[in-house]
Amino acid sequence: MNCNDSMINNSILKKMNNPGRNFQILAISNRHLCNQPFEDQIKRVCEWHPDALVLREKDLPEDEYKTLAKNILDICKAYDVPCILHTYWKAALELGHDAIHLPLPLLRELSAESQKHLQSQNSTISQSFHVTDFHKIGTSVHSVEDAMEAERLGATYVTAGHIFTTDCKKGLPPRGLDFLKNVCDAVTIPVYGIGGIKFDPQQWNSLKKQGACGGCIMSGMMQL
Repeated sequence: MNCNDSMINNSILKKMNNPGRNFQILAISNRHLCNQPFEDQIKRVCEWHPDALVLREKDLPEDEYKTLAKNILDICKAYDVPCILHTYWKAALELGHDAIHLPLPLLRELSAESQKHLQSQNSTISQSFHVTDFHKIGTSVHSVEDAMEAERLGATYVTAGHIFTTDCKKGLPPRGLDFLKNVCDAVTIPVYGIGGIKFDPQQWNSLKKQGACGGCIMSGMMQL
């Protein structure tokens, strides 16, 4: 599976390390795309210092994800790369981590449950989800309405896509740059384009022109 062109030249990667770069790159993990042991690949990614790594391995059972997350958090800390965990918010809290990416349906459900606990002053409230427990909460959106809802629910950033054609979404037409602009215009929180994003500064510039603060790269990162 190859969702993006993984041919990368060193000059582009050097730009990622440039403190003056004003377009953020989020690395999205997918251990199934790696050609070497996953943790070795994460170290390779961290050497290029993306603005954050999203540990997306949500197909794992929660206990396995938590074990993996602990190791990945240690790697990211060693390289000074922020890490965002995915889906398993309880595992994140148990690890003392305050950055999480939640699917929008889950964010919606957790926010509703949290409100119910607050209204009932239930004694189990300590086990419920609280937006304030997290410094960073992201979610994925596929419409302007999704993005507006995500912001209302407390998301601090959204990923919007898919923007460009990608094998990850075979048979589905890309939503395109106009869609990205509409999302960016509709919310005040940072928006990251996702889907078909490559190590291509010209492409990054096209996203930035629509108002995006950054882009997400999966397979390119997993095949460095």
